[in-house]
Parts: sequence; C-alpha cells; structure tokens
Amino acid sequence: MTAVLDRLATKRALLWALLLGVVAAYAFPFLYLMLTSFKTPSDALAVPPTILPKVWSLENFAKALDTPGVTAAFINSITTAVLSTVISLVLAVPAAYAVSRFGTVSGRVFIVVALVTRMVPPVAIGVPLIGMMKTLGLTDTPVGTAIAHTTISLPLSIWLMVSFFEAVPAELEDAAKVDGCSRMGALIRVVLPVVSGGVAVTAIFAFLASWNEFLFALLLTAVKAQTVPILIANFQTQYGLQWGPMTAMATLYSIPVILLTLVLQRRIVAGLTLGAVKG
Repeated sequence: MTAVLDRLATKRALLWALLLGVVAAYAFPFLYLMLTSFKTPSDALAVPPTILPKVWSLENFAKALDTPGVTAAFINSITTAVLSTVISLVLAVPAAYAVSRFGTVSGRVFIVVALVTRMVPPVAIGVPLIGMMKTLGLTDTPVGTAIAHTTISLPLSIWLMVSFFEAVPAELEDAAKVDGCSRMGALIRVVLPVVSGGVAVTAIFAFLASWNEFLFALLLTAVKAQTVPILIANFQTQYGLQWGPMTAMATLYSIPVILLTLVLQRRIVAGLTLGAVKG
C-alpha cells in the first residue's frame, strides 16, 4: 500500500513539475517584457541581455505616458474592443442558438462557411474594407474599426457559442415553454443564464481579437481613432527601437486584459459546468 501511495505521489509531483514548466514557458516572454520596462536605457540594450534590471527605474513609464496621444489611444482601444465584442455577441448568440437548436443541414453548412472565412488572411480583405469604410464615412472612427475587428472575432464567437448551447439540455427550454415562455423568452430567461460562463469566454476571445489587432487599425485609422498597438509601433524611429518606452507601454496595455480576465474568472469557471445539468 505504501509503495502504491509513493508511486502516486511521484506521478503527481512529475505532473505538477510538467505543468509548472509549461506555465513558465508561456509566462517568461511577458515576464521578460515587464522586467525590461523597469530597466534603464543602457540595461535594455545590454549585450548579453540580463533578465533582472540592475537598477529599477520608472523612467520608461514616464516617457511612455508622456507620448502625445497616449490617453486618446487607450480610450480608442477600449471603445473599439467593447464595440466589437458587443457586436460579435449580438450576432453570434442568435446565430449559434439557431444552428444548435434547429440542427438543419443549412445551419451546419453555415458554421463551416463561418470557419472558412476565419481562415481568410485579414490582409486579403483589408483593401476592400478601406473602400467600404470610406463610402460609409467610417474611416478613422472607432465604429468603423470595431466593425472591421468583428470580421475576425465573429466566426470564432459563433463556433464557441454553438458548443456551449449544445451542452444545454433541450428539456430546460421545453419546461420554460410549458410555463408560457416563447422561444425567445426561453433563450433570454433560461438558456443565456445557464451559458453565462460560455458567454464570458466568448466575450474575452472577441475582446482580445480586437484589443490585439494591428492590421485593420493601421489601415483604417490615422489620428482620431488610433489605437495603442499603432502607438506602440511608432516607438520605432530612425534611430532604432526605443525598447524601454515600448515595453512600458506594452506592459500598461496588458493590464486591462488581465483585469477583465480576473473579473470574469468566476463566469469562466461556471462555463466548465455547462454539462452538469442532469435529469
């Protein structure tokens, strides 16, 4: 018995070591970015590079925050990402619900086509989007950029919501209909609360797709709707990359996403229990 327990403890220790190694491999680039933001300009350019700053400094953050247009860029990024997330959810929820509940052949073809559109390189639709946004007068606006970002997030949002809706037993809706709910009422009052964790996961993916997007923001914005990724790219000057302010700005730009994930953490965990409803 003791030998069996020892083997289990050894396997558990190896598993934890493997998991910690994977987490460290994924976390190291961001950790190095964050540590570089606290380095002095000479330390940031040192060869060979050092992981820990020799002298901890907030000079890079001061330079990053003194960059012209930084406040407007953060506001534009937040506005664009929120608008894109809302548009994606408003379109993805009814589309995914119809596909999962009606189960028609055309619905299955629809989600396959949605997946295929996700495979199209964004650069292939960049030029047509510029023409469309100019015609609609939406260039250099958060609304136009959000619509462009929705083309990236919407296919994945539909696929995610289909999987979450399919995990909800149809009997819940039947019970709601017996109580007098319409199909739309059952969706809003019964199904959506059950899949709230899935909606949170989908919202995070849609938000990240817009938050990190660079190409459409570069093509569709100039000054008024410029987002932070474009502002970060502007730290490349004729004299080279300004590593310190660039890493400081990137560190600041990651904070809202981390906070969003922490706020929605309980909802995300709730999404893991979608299939736990039993008759």
